[in-house]
Formats: sequence, C-alpha cells, structure tokens
Amino acid sequence: MHELSDRELLANYSRHGTESAFAELARRHVDLVYSAALRQVGVAAHSEEITQAVFMILAQKAARLRPDTLLEAWLYQTARLTAQGFLRSERRRQRREQEAYMESNLHESSAPPVWNQLAPLLENAMARLPRTDREAVLLRYFKGRNFSEVATAMKITEAAAQSRVHRALRKLQKYLRQRGIDSTTSAIGATLSTHAIQTAPLGLAKSACNVALAKSATISVSTSTLVKGTLKIMAWTKMKTAAVTGAAVLLLAGTATIQESRWHQTDSWRTKGIDHQTITGLANPPSQVWVKPAKNTHLPNQLGSGTNEMLLGRNVSLTWLMRDAYGKTQPWMIFKEGLADGPGYDFMANLSSGSREALQREINRTLGISVRHQVVETNVVLLQIGPGGVRGLESPDFTAGDMRVEAGKITWPAKPLTTLDVFLEGFLDLPIVDQTGLTGTCKYAISWDENWWREDADRSVLKLNPVLLDQLGLQLVSTNLPIEMLVVEKAR
Repeated sequence: MHELSDRELLANYSRHGTESAFAELARRHVDLVYSAALRQVGVAAHSEEITQAVFMILAQKAARLRPDTLLEAWLYQTARLTAQGFLRSERRRQRREQEAYMESNLHESSAPPVWNQLAPLLENAMARLPRTDREAVLLRYFKGRNFSEVATAMKITEAAAQSRVHRALRKLQKYLRQRGIDSTTSAIGATLSTHAIQTAPLGLAKSACNVALAKSATISVSTSTLVKGTLKIMAWTKMKTAAVTGAAVLLLAGTATIQESRWHQTDSWRTKGIDHQTITGLANPPSQVWVKPAKNTHLPNQLGSGTNEMLLGRNVSLTWLMRDAYGKTQPWMIFKEGLADGPGYDFMANLSSGSREALQREINRTLGISVRHQVVETNVVLLQIGPGGVRGLESPDFTAGDMRVEAGKITWPAKPLTTLDVFLEGFLDLPIVDQTGLTGTCKYAISWDENWWREDADRSVLKLNPVLLDQLGLQLVSTNLPIEMLVVEKAR
C-alpha cells in the first residue's frame, strides 16, 4: 500500500479536515519536535507542553504552508521559536530547573562527552546554518534519511545532497571549535545520528493531536499563551523578511547608478564626519583591509557602513574597533593588560565578501593581539518582549538614510533590532542578551530624558525600562548568567 507523503497528509487535513491524516503527521514528527524542545528547556513536562503547542500551530497554519515547505524543517523552527517564547515567560523558574536537569543529566547520562558538550549549543549552531544546509542536516541526521532520500525530499541530485550535508557539518565543526569543542565532522555526524532525537513519552503524539484539534475552551491557558506568542513572532518574522526582500530590490535598482561613480582615493573621511553623503562618495573603492592610528584624534569617534560589505571607522577605540569587526553576534569582550585603553584607530574593510573576517585577521596582525572564547558568569541584561507585545515598530524607511540622533531621541529608519542591542550595551555598559526572537529590518525610535546623555548620568535599567516598555513594548531584566565572552589579549 502506498504510504502518503507529508504533503498529501497535510492536504487531506487542510482540505477535508481528515483528523487521521493529522494524527499520522504527529506520529511521524513528534520525536523531532520533542527533542528540539527538550534541548532548550531541559524539563520533560515543559517539552511536552511545547510539543503540543507546536502541533496546535501546525493545525492552524496547515492550509497556508507553501507547497515547497519541508515539514521537518518547519516543525523544527517552530519548536525552537516556541521554546524561546517559553523561556522568556518563565526564565527564573526554568533556569533553576534546567540547571538541575543538566547537572543530573551530565553526571548520569551514558552519552559520549562530545554530545554533552554539543547539546546545549546545538540549536544556536543549527540556527546559524543557511536554510538549505539546515534542512539537509535535519533530514540526514535527525530523521535518519539516506542521501538518496534527502535528495528526493529537497528536489536536488544525490551529489548535491551530499555536498550540502558535508558543507553544513564543516560549518557546525567551525562553530563548535570556536567554543572549545574540537571534533571531526564525521564524529559530529555520528553523534547527531545517535543522540539528536530522543523518543517522546508514550502517548505524546496522541495527546498533541487531541490538543491541536480540540476546541479552544479545552486548551490550558499556558499552552494557549505559548501558541499566541509564537504566532506573533512568526508573523513578525514574515513581515520583516518581506521588508528585507524589498530592500534588496531597491538596492539592486540603484546599483547601476552607483557603479557609474568613480572612486577617488582620498582620506577626507578620516578628517571629516562619516555621513551618508561621505559613504556614497566612497562607492566602489578598491578592495582593501587596513587598520591605522587615527589621523585626527581630536574628532569624535564614528562608525559607518557602505555598499556591499564595506566597514569603516574614524578615531574609534579598540573596544569599538573589535565590536564592529565581530558584529553583534560577537560575545561581550574582556580586555587583558589594558588593551581597551590607548589611541584611536581609523580602519576600512571593503571586500566582495568576508569583510568582517578579514578585518578580524588584520586587527590581530597589525595590533599584535589574539582572541579566544571563554564562558564567564557575569551581570547581564535580558531584552524581552513585554507583557503587552511589541509596538512602535514600523515598515522600514529605506529613503531616510542612516540613524538620526536628535535632542533626547534616536531614530533607526531601516535597521534590525540588533542595532538597538548595541545602543543599549553602550548606554548601560552591560552585555545585552536579546530574547525577543525578532529578526529583519524595521523603523523604530526611542525618546528619553536628554540629561541621560551626560557622562555622569544615572544610566540604569530601572530608569530605561519604562521608556522601552512604553514606546517599543520591550522590557529589560537584570540577571546573572554564564555567557560566552571574547577574551582579547596580547599575542604570545
């Protein structure tokens, strides 16, 4: 008898309301969803609730999924988002339970050490993979498909499927190596095959199906809240993805005009302000990467970014030079031996790709420093969605240029929220851990007491929190967490 595909089962459910088709989908994929949730929240009971919420979301969105959607990847991503939402709502209590779980699990588990190290990092590592690479890994190692089956599911050749899997493993290996886990790609693949999926509790698939197909009156308040929160994040992400696509179209439309401008090699930007007009005048400079002592140390420091991957800065400290080189994805930094002090620097990195990585290498070579990753427990501030949901975030204004700073107000016309993270870190001088789950580009602004800008002002979470909550629907939570830091020290 022909076994129906996921797409056929989805069609049967979405078009005809066939509950047996939905039940089969839940049976097939409950282990994948449950395992992804368990790695993030660490508590079986919470993972079961998240699993039920994910299948509720599937029941609601089944008819709107694109025909080319790979269901395994969609469920995995939805499980990740739902777990993040759960962690935001129950952070303090969950952290104590997770620490107890992880401690007992690491001592009692018979799993090899590499899995105990890899498991807490797996979802972040997978999230960094390109979509097609992530789908290939999910099919090959999470679902146990051979390369021929992976190729069929992804509608590519078997050779292309093997290439994607191997490429993804190399990226995972690099990510893990930067965090002190040295393993081969084959060992990572074997470990994923053996331990990435755990068998869900008996009956969870049936209960998840029953909850997903039940009327809202029978659903618990906590599960309903989880579903609503995840649906908001998914809708927001979709809107921002559309905005980014629109930005790419606008950028391509303007490329021909920019290409006509000639590059005039000049150091004027090193002695004047870096504004949108200056950067436009720097369109299409020769490929170059360099770091030099600041040409004019009397000017205020400035950072800028141009077309493609061009990065530049004038009279910036080593702290801000490193932050721009490593981007918002970099950990908070610890500077050894007074390296954060010293003169300002001018820099430029302009390559067709890999400008940040090239700038990192140039900093290490020119300034004679090295970096290493280290997990340190320290004071941090969590950025979360407030109880009333996000507000004040609009479709991006790509015609408005760069960030605008006015008296007591900053406006970001077309920036991701990571730009706000950077501002908050500089304002509070504390690491910001973004738990909003919001991605993409938008227009937003915050206004505050102008006196806060003084160097001696009281820049506290207590004073800033009402501003963010009222204007953006975001909140700050002070806590103490072990976080990954970048230790910057003199090369030996």
